Amino acid sequence: MNKFGVISRFFRLIEVWVFYHPKTFLAAILLATAFFATRIPYVQMYSDFADLLPQEHPYIQLHNEVKDTFGGANNIVMALSVREGDVFNTETMERIHALTQGVDSLPGVNHNLVRSVTHRTVRKTWLTEMGTMNSEPYFDPLYPEVTEAEAAALRLDVMSDPSVYGLLVSPDLKSALIKATFNEGQLDYVAIFEQLNELKAEVLAADGPAIDVYTTGQPVLLGWVYSYLGQIMQIFLLTLGILTALLVLYFRTRIYGIALPLVGVAISATWGLGIVSMLGYNLDPLTLVIPFLITARAMSHGIQLVERYYVELPHARDNHDAARRTFETLFRPGTLGIISDAVGLLLIALGSSPINVKLGIYASIWASTVVITVLMAVPLLLSVLPMARARDNAAGGGRGVFRSAANLVISRAGSTAIILFAVAVYAVGGFLSSKVQIGESEPGSPILYPDHDYNVSSKNINDNFPGSEEMYVVVSTAEPGGIKRPEVLNAIRDFQRHMLADPDMGGSRGITDLVLQVNQILHNNDPRWAIIPDEPSYVGGLLFAYMASSPIPGALKEFIDTDEQTANIVFFYKDHKGETLRRAIHMAKTWIEDPANQVEGMEVRLAGGPIGVTAAINEAAYQSNLVIIPAAMAIIFLFVTLFYWSLHAGWLMFMVMTFCTVATYAYMGLVGIGIDVNTVPIIAVGIGVGIDYSIYMMDRVREETAAAAGDLEIGVRNAIATTGKAIAFTATALIGGVVMWALVSELRFQADAALLLVVMLVLNAWAAGNLVPAWIVRFRPGFIVRAKPHQEEGESAALPAGA
Repeated sequence: MNKFGVISRFFRLIEVWVFYHPKTFLAAILLATAFFATRIPYVQMYSDFADLLPQEHPYIQLHNEVKDTFGGANNIVMALSVREGDVFNTETMERIHALTQGVDSLPGVNHNLVRSVTHRTVRKTWLTEMGTMNSEPYFDPLYPEVTEAEAAALRLDVMSDPSVYGLLVSPDLKSALIKATFNEGQLDYVAIFEQLNELKAEVLAADGPAIDVYTTGQPVLLGWVYSYLGQIMQIFLLTLGILTALLVLYFRTRIYGIALPLVGVAISATWGLGIVSMLGYNLDPLTLVIPFLITARAMSHGIQLVERYYVELPHARDNHDAARRTFETLFRPGTLGIISDAVGLLLIALGSSPINVKLGIYASIWASTVVITVLMAVPLLLSVLPMARARDNAAGGGRGVFRSAANLVISRAGSTAIILFAVAVYAVGGFLSSKVQIGESEPGSPILYPDHDYNVSSKNINDNFPGSEEMYVVVSTAEPGGIKRPEVLNAIRDFQRHMLADPDMGGSRGITDLVLQVNQILHNNDPRWAIIPDEPSYVGGLLFAYMASSPIPGALKEFIDTDEQTANIVFFYKDHKGETLRRAIHMAKTWIEDPANQVEGMEVRLAGGPIGVTAAINEAAYQSNLVIIPAAMAIIFLFVTLFYWSLHAGWLMFMVMTFCTVATYAYMGLVGIGIDVNTVPIIAVGIGVGIDYSIYMMDRVREETAAAAGDLEIGVRNAIATTGKAIAFTATALIGGVVMWALVSELRFQADAALLLVVMLVLNAWAAGNLVPAWIVRFRPGFIVRAKPHQEEGESAALPAGA
């Protein structure tokens, strides 16, 4: 017996075993479903910022080291802008202060890292008559009234302070920033978002000049995401309505065709959500499209089964025999297809971001349970239900379309044209794929639409300030106090000048700026003294004078650590597009790796802040893309090759996968979808789900050709007339299962992900219905033309009597 016979016999034994006591198996499935249903109330839906971070990446390791000292990437940036005049009047300053106090009271905020022109840590410093430094806040809430003279003096004071002018107050003096960093962990983003909105509404409603308030940052973004969770139920109901309507349209009066796929969906969803709960994982709002797709895929398997059941009814002895025949013919290719789905999903876990590890594990287990919840449950239900009436056996419409498709495929000219078209798609798709960006391809957040309040706020802040996107570069020295060494400070200063050559970099802030400022102040504001001293002790004196001038502890915390051994340099960028990040990182590495810039005992490390974290996420996503997609293809190729014991079978499926993947990347390049932590899972899922169609078609051509005594033309015609029709419908059903995300969701990412999946499903359906049979007709692979009917392949194990 050949290897294929061994595999076939193994599946045959499963078939006999399952159908020996159908009611027992159904009872076990229903009991398991009831158990999983009890776990569903414990499923949690939230986003954890740490889940996005690839913890092994050196940028994230640096981020984890410095986030509590210098700040992390979980930041809020709020801007108040006046429409006329400037911010230096009583009403506007009180509003800025109200916003600052409100932000400082948000849950999870790091109080030491709140900054605004009215915050207690932002202070005016000057040289007293006694030759010492003194400081005071720019705004005193106990004496909020600002006279015209005081406003003029305040305006000059701010404009002469480089740590405030341009950074916290815009150059045109019409806008002021409030910045805050949050402690990372499972923050209550809903509470933060709601309090921010209440605060914004109160400030906008207060008396005074007309103002606008803009808010951006990761907690705000996730707050917006949570605000749209109510749409999920709407999308679910609309999707259920679409799928039910499609089932009614396709099966018409065939009741089992309408009801049983929906029963399979309900069982599959119950098992999947129960598994998520038992694993202790959370559902992330940004990845909900994938569970919807798994559920829709479960329904498509149910459709294939019920459709085949109606085909088998005229040839079966009774209802049980028809269900058994259905199970025998579809369990093997269906299982192979589900394994392909599960492999594509499991490989997502190879990504280094925890969000993908969780998604890959629970989604692959969920998808693999479809073998039980649909491939076994639906035929077993059919075997115990009353036999369908004869009038229910009529096939649906569309025969002429599939007959024409078959005529095209089996003709020499038609099959050649289809293959040449695929080759052209490879060529053009390869060129367009080169345009796909790593990371985001436009400013703002791709999760939301360009005209969304969040992206409008980001644009306004970036237009008026150096930039809301910060990159931290950390300079470490070998010994405490090493940052005070003049050669270290001069190197930092030179590094800042080097980075300023980037046109997208709006500015920088570091310890050298403070040293220059304090040195100038202590020399009667003579700009000639804005220099770095020659002695570490002199630098230490300047820093001490600055700290002594402020009664607020931690005055130097945003610049250096308490041991004066580590310093943080902040660079401000207007956006976090992929090209911006790559240029920023490249420029920094160019300077760091230049031997001329090396200083003994000094180490410069990249990169923290929102820019550093996003760069790490993008680099990890790119590396994951290089591993996950080829790995998914290689494993599916191996499974198919072993299952059919044919390299040609594996090659045929590999060709389909690469065709659809290249065309998908071409689509991404055309519409500007980048490769990031969110899109890599979508592509991997699309490969696993889409290849099901081609497996079903290839197996059906093989089966029909064997039944026709090796007549390939008859085999292809019958396969397209049956499985081709089912593929067309199941692809439509799958598209219906995700398309509402594109039409209803106000989250652009969900809409883009849904459209990306639709494109992949259409491509895979076309390849299964055209490219696969055309290749078979043109090259006549031996595993198909020499195939034998099942009963001649060592599968003749008889069912026990009475089964």
